[in-house]
Amino acid sequence: MKKTLYEITQDQLAIYEEVEALDGELTEEMQEALRINEGQLQSKGIAYLEIIKQRKSYIARIDDELKRLQALKKASNRLVDNLEFNLLEAQKTFGDFEVGLTTITTRKSESIEVEDVNSLPTEFKVIKVVETADKKLLKEAIKSGRVIDGVSLVENQNIRFK
Repeated sequence: MKKTLYEITQDQLAIYEEVEALDGELTEEMQEALRINEGQLQSKGIAYLEIIKQRKSYIARIDDELKRLQALKKASNRLVDNLEFNLLEAQKTFGDFEVGLTTITTRKSESIEVEDVNSLPTEFKVIKVVETADKKLLKEAIKSGRVIDGVSLVENQNIRFK
């Protein structure tokens, strides 16, 4: 019957307790039990090491696959960005157009660009773990005519699929 590493360890501890109870005297049976236990430990240790080696190799293959998938994702994102950029350029050149059941149009959007958050008045800051600009409040202030150093209202065009 095969023993687990836990059982082998428990057997070893039981033998040590027996030796201690006999004031350090080792009987022939105890010596034999220690040899058997050591053999079982060696066998079990080899099996554990083999499993550890296999698992480490498996983990390395998983890491490699994750890197490969991340590279595929990055390449796919670049492709999508380039294709959307090309469609946006075509829309700017030709105006709105239809492709099958999809109409390619643009919509205007606005975003706030803040050069230095630290130079903003505190009313335009939202304090979190990291200081950030309150872009919504900044946008309202700029639209109402207020001039804030280091802040500008930028008009963007984003591709839209209907």
